[in-house]
Order: sequence, then C-alpha cells, then structure tokens
Amino acid sequence: MKANDRTAIVGESVVLVPYRREHVARYHEWMADPELRELTASEPLTIEEEYEMQRKWQEDEDKLTFIILAREPAAPNSDAPSVDEIKAMPMIGDVNLFLNGDPADDDEYEAEVEIMIAERAYRRSGRAREALQLMFAYATSRSSPAPLPVPARALTVRIGETNEASVRLFEKMGFAVVKRVSVFEEVEMRLVGDSSVARRWTEGHHIEFP
Repeated sequence: MKANDRTAIVGESVVLVPYRREHVARYHEWMADPELRELTASEPLTIEEEYEMQRKWQEDEDKLTFIILAREPAAPNSDAPSVDEIKAMPMIGDVNLFLNGDPADDDEYEAEVEIMIAERAYRRSGRAREALQLMFAYATSRSSPAPLPVPARALTVRIGETNEASVRLFEKMGFAVVKRVSVFEEVEMRLVGDSSVARRWTEGHHIEFP
C-alpha cells in the first residue's frame, strides 16, 4: 500500500523498508527455493510476474508490505542509521499484513500477518520477533496513515500445524490458537488479552525513506 511507500522503521537488529523494484531480483531468487514456496504457500513466478506483483503490492490498499533488512544490534541511545547505511544492509526477508473484510465488522475483519526470514543465517536470531513487533506497532498506531490503523484484536496468523517454532513465536507475542483447519493442516491464531500486550511492542524509530 502507498501508506508506507516512504517510511523506514529502524529497530535494534532489523530495519523495515518499503518493498521496491530494487528488491525484486533477490526476492525472485528466494522464491526459486521449493522449501520457501512451501512455507509461504507461493506459486513459482517469472521475473516479469514478480515485478508486476511488487507493483501491485505497492499500490493495493489492502496489503502492507515491508522488506526486512539485517542491522547489527545498535548501542543504547545510538543515532539512527543514515539512508545510505540502510540501503547497504543485507536483505533477509519480508513481513506483510493482508487486510480482509469490513473494518466496521468486528467479527469478520482481520489483518492477517505473514513473515519470512529467507536467509537461513539470520533465523533463530530474534529478528523475526522484532520485525513483527515493529510491524504491529506501526499498523495499530493511531498516528499511522489511512487505511491504517487496524485494531489489535483483528491481527491474525495462519501457520502450518507442524511449524512448532512459528507457533511458539506467536504465543510469546500474545497470540493463541483459536481454530484448527484440518483440511489445510494449519492453525489459526489471534491476539488475545488486553491492550497491555500491544503497548509492549517495540515501536522503533521512523524515518523518511526517499
């Protein structure tokens, strides 16, 4: 969506940046991996189709997408990195929200999250958790541009039932299993509890990303 097309969110060990054309070639390489396609339930695309998908995701108002860059953990109170420093950081994955339904309908509206750490060297490093916190804080903040914010109670994730690591990750973030969909061999998880859960999310530092 256009809401975040000039926003970077700087965390301690990751930086979230808009998904742009310069990221497509690397993303296409990731999606050549059958394991990643299976984990993300994705179909193989040509490079031309991947560029078209990037354009569509940038324009559609029901898709919020960030590329995850790896940052060496910053010292407390250190200055935010410059734009040039951010552009030099390695690309390691992406995090997305898909908005479904009518925001006025509490029972049907949902913001489904997907996250992928494609680079194996950066898995189990805490970066997925921080990327999710930054995304959730941004998407639910009252200061976020339209069509955001989304209510925290609408946050939803669907995970393969054998993916125990991902289930544990979301449990640590305040989610609980609310449904098991045997036909797809997946579980549906939603944020539970009061608003104090959301207040503990890391907001990061927002900068303009030209």
